[in-house]
Amino acid sequence: MASRIKADYPWTVSPLIVNAPMAGFAGGKLAGSVSRAGGLGLIGSDMDMNRLASELEIASKIIHDSPNLVKASQDTLPVGVGILAFITDIEKALPVVQKYRPRAVWLFAARQLSDYKTWAERVREVTGGKTKIWIQIGSVVKALEVLKLCKPDVLIAQGIDAGGHGFERGAGVISLVPEMRDAMDANGFQDVCLVASGGIADGRGVAAAWALGADGIVMGTRFLAAEETLIHPTYRDAILQGKDGGQFTVRHKVFDNLKGPTIWPDGYDGRAIVSKTYRDMEEGVSIEEIRRRVKESEAATGKDYGVEGRTAVWAGAGVGLVNEVQKAGDILEEVRAKSMDVLRGAKSLL
Repeated sequence: MASRIKADYPWTVSPLIVNAPMAGFAGGKLAGSVSRAGGLGLIGSDMDMNRLASELEIASKIIHDSPNLVKASQDTLPVGVGILAFITDIEKALPVVQKYRPRAVWLFAARQLSDYKTWAERVREVTGGKTKIWIQIGSVVKALEVLKLCKPDVLIAQGIDAGGHGFERGAGVISLVPEMRDAMDANGFQDVCLVASGGIADGRGVAAAWALGADGIVMGTRFLAAEETLIHPTYRDAILQGKDGGQFTVRHKVFDNLKGPTIWPDGYDGRAIVSKTYRDMEEGVSIEEIRRRVKESEAATGKDYGVEGRTAVWAGAGVGLVNEVQKAGDILEEVRAKSMDVLRGAKSLL
């Protein structure tokens, strides 16, 4: 499927590396820098389409300083945008998509799968099919349902090691990716690309995902340590302190209930670092008291990020592999080089 990836994203360098569209963190500066370095940069969004437009404008300026990238963009902006389908007003989002024509729209967390069909049809309509449809999914069965509903151009197989939100029940990419690929091929979707997401933070993970059948790789937590990411210093410090990621982070619904009842659809939870809030929950503190403590700490310090803080710090299980702040382009260069070394080393053992 490498030829399909190259045809749709001709400026990219193999293996395709994508930054996750982390709402509030992945802005235009990060997305533009990732695409300029031969990856696919994604801008995360929430309900504020004016902010999304501002970040797309930032990305556009970075890209237009790179003539080769402009030439390869095929009348689109060579970045993508992430849409949280369950909270985003499609009528407000479509004019932004139509104006900037991002190369990809990544859809996630629809309240019902049929919503993806509506989004896919409307995005294709306003962009003349130029904007590719990506859908993030966490199970093989749901992937096949989505494929039959709207045949996205790309599926993102998100494993449970991923930071932030995803399916409450799921598998890691080591089993999810090959099973999803087999199911796609067996059901006539051989031409749909598959990218792996969740717990991948260095070149070894990229090489492994590629070997499993992924056409590209998404990294989120690793890019929290990119210079271009929009991130509070204390939040970043917490990421850099992370070790033993499966113990340092945990998936739980409590993180979505800190300000009131969760707004996320049923079946979703999120992975964040183990914090005072989580330890309170384990000790039997009521959610009402947890909310009071969070409100009190944030009133005193602003966002109470950090290992000993109470505000949620979203991070994946690969956090222990994130050890320094780097430019986004340097991250891509390092990860690609290491993945090639790993694959050459594996071949030499044959």
